[in-house]
Amino acid sequence: MTITELARESGNITHIYKVTPDVYYSFQRCSNDFNPLHTDLMFAKRKGHEGLVMYGNILNAFVSHFVGMLLPARDVMIQTQDISFHKPVFLNDEIRLEASVDNVSEAVNIIQYKLKFYRIASPKDTLVAKGHVQIGLI
Repeated sequence: MTITELARESGNITHIYKVTPDVYYSFQRCSNDFNPLHTDLMFAKRKGHEGLVMYGNILNAFVSHFVGMLLPARDVMIQTQDISFHKPVFLNDEIRLEASVDNVSEAVNIIQYKLKFYRIASPKDTLVAKGHVQIGLI
């Protein structure tokens, strides 16, 4: 598969993720980050949050899943990624990732995707983060 074919086949991809207790505790163990914003409910509430603030880098893990499992090719690798966080994410939030092709370069064999992360909520979904991921064929 060429980079152009991959871009055409992947186009726009949407996927729903849930920040389950397993996701939260697995990331906590992996990162060894016990900052009270993520682990002390009373601390988080004193800082104005409705609950424990989930680790922002959980969204990076969702990007890894998007690249490794949702793209229609397995011979890809992340080259760069960035995420800007706009709103906190909480335990049991459902997050919709919307990924769309932003740039394709056949010269260097890369695709850049624009990423938007929304907390699914009634009556209106909330943009919690946005960013980019650049992948290359290997």
